[in-house]
Amino acid sequence: MSTSDSTSDAGVPLAMRRVVTGHDENGSSMVALDGAAPRSDAFVHIPGMMSRLIWSTEPDPTLPSNAADPTVSVASIVPPQSGTRFLVVTFPPDSVFFSPDFDPAAAAAENSAISPGLAELFEADGMHATPTIDYGIVLDGEIWLELDDGRAELLHRHDVIIQNGTRHAWRNKSERSATLAFILIGAVRAR
Repeated sequence: MSTSDSTSDAGVPLAMRRVVTGHDENGSSMVALDGAAPRSDAFVHIPGMMSRLIWSTEPDPTLPSNAADPTVSVASIVPPQSGTRFLVVTFPPDSVFFSPDFDPAAAAAENSAISPGLAELFEADGMHATPTIDYGIVLDGEIWLELDDGRAELLHRHDVIIQNGTRHAWRNKSERSATLAFILIGAVRAR
């Protein structure tokens, strides 16, 4: 469900203003795009979950860019080697997944449609690993980063995580949404 006016049950707005610079015909800097990212989705089958693909680059980007919005044609949320993806994701409380109305099959299908390339990497318990180096910033709320062997780290607002292709899951054990910004950089997995 792409929409610019939606908010989560906790009042978190789906739309985020995105300002993209570029160059005019004389080579002077200018604002090329100003508005909400077109790939902003509020999940229906995971109430409160939101995903916003803010920007992407393919390997070896060139400047000046042509100011066309690359997010529209992204086929995989997981970038290729040296490509990038910039996402802002809102995670609802984990209690959403334990509601009697929660439909895991419908949620998985919706996730595949909204997050192609990434959703296929999820294990049944939400753990996943991507061939990327991810820079993550907690913008609001708190969230647990779960790692292998029961290891977990609680992250608070403004904490930063550098995810080096490790197997992990995000767990929101609080009663309010958590919003994180992620920059994914495609890498080569040596093993």
